[in-house]
Amino acid sequence: MKIVKTWEDGFDEALNGIVNRGRIGRSDVETSVRNIINQVREKGDEAVIKFTKKYDNYHLSPENIKVSREEIENAYASIDKKVLEHLKLTAERIKKFHEHQIEKSWSYKEEGILLGQVIRPLAIVGVYAPGGKASYPSSVLMNVIPAKVAGVKKVIMCTPASAGRLNPYVLAAADIVSVDEIFCIGGAQAIAAMAYGTETIPKADKIVGPGNIFVAEAKRMVFGDVDIDMVAGPSEILIIADKSARADFIAADLLSQAEHDELAYPLLITDSLDLAESVIREINNQKKTLNRSEIIDNCLKNNCICFIVKSLSDGINLSNKIAPEHLELMVDSPENLIDKIENAGAIFLGKFTPEAVGDYAAGPNHVLPTGGTARFFSPLGVYDFIKRSSLISFSEKNLKDIAPVVKSIAEVEGLIAHAKAVEIRIKQL
Repeated sequence: MKIVKTWEDGFDEALNGIVNRGRIGRSDVETSVRNIINQVREKGDEAVIKFTKKYDNYHLSPENIKVSREEIENAYASIDKKVLEHLKLTAERIKKFHEHQIEKSWSYKEEGILLGQVIRPLAIVGVYAPGGKASYPSSVLMNVIPAKVAGVKKVIMCTPASAGRLNPYVLAAADIVSVDEIFCIGGAQAIAAMAYGTETIPKADKIVGPGNIFVAEAKRMVFGDVDIDMVAGPSEILIIADKSARADFIAADLLSQAEHDELAYPLLITDSLDLAESVIREINNQKKTLNRSEIIDNCLKNNCICFIVKSLSDGINLSNKIAPEHLELMVDSPENLIDKIENAGAIFLGKFTPEAVGDYAAGPNHVLPTGGTARFFSPLGVYDFIKRSSLISFSEKNLKDIAPVVKSIAEVEGLIAHAKAVEIRIKQL
């Protein structure tokens, strides 16, 4: 972990590297992904089968693209029953939290005018669930549950069968939360199939879920034809700590992000140089016991930075510039800092609230904005799976009263037909 003092040379360069972390070039994968999308859009299942054979080494046919009930039952039989119970418990906690986000239609009358908003769920949502080593049943829960709470009529899921094997925990998680249809395809071809539909796979209104750079690029390309949750980047954590914080806790949480990805960002801000040095020692000790040592070492070497600030107030200002995905406040009375935090995907308060609990069982969604997009994006929620329609009703008298306003603005904008659409009704009156 590099130590950077905010008042010394090198700070601006280090900060700029982090602030601009989301600007990753995609030219090396754009051509390949665009070709996949175009072929799936034109040839449907035929293209999906071809790319699945090429990239996942698995031969599909139109008959086995969809996961059968028997395959799901076999998945249940092969998994640890204790983990199954924990997935069910986690699903209940996530559901309970997201039920607080439900929006309702509303309207009001103002001198005879009816104005309001109608809330409707999306019809079909597509969820992508990675396969292989990066299989996350927790992400299935986090992406599906808010859609179900919102009232989405149909939730479909695509997950790759690497070399013919579907991850049983992913299948079980999908069944726990009542995914309607599961398809064993992955990669950019899965995103294209859900975006445009095939003979077997329904066209979705929105696609959510994590994936590699090819999946992320495919989501970016189909956005506009369908909605997406976000184009997520590598995971990141920022810990603001004062001298009261425990170095071993901080080190453990930084390592929990470093093991995700070589490109992850484990960051620390503190006003205590002694604490920073203790954290480095703890990292070096703790990482010896971890199994993803090469990924962790590369991440720590390239992206793990500790910023030393003169005061916690300076640290909060710095954090707001970085706009982290996960923000931990390991300070005395962390609740006193909440109002000062402007940009963060999720805020974890105190030494007994590690980011890991938010990834799994706390209840709030772990699909969070990365790459500094917490400045304008929010965690995935029920509100992402609804659409809003405005409701407007005017009486004859209401229209007559407001007609001069509409006409004058329409004429200034040169839209005479708009003005006449009001005039023709007023003349009739």
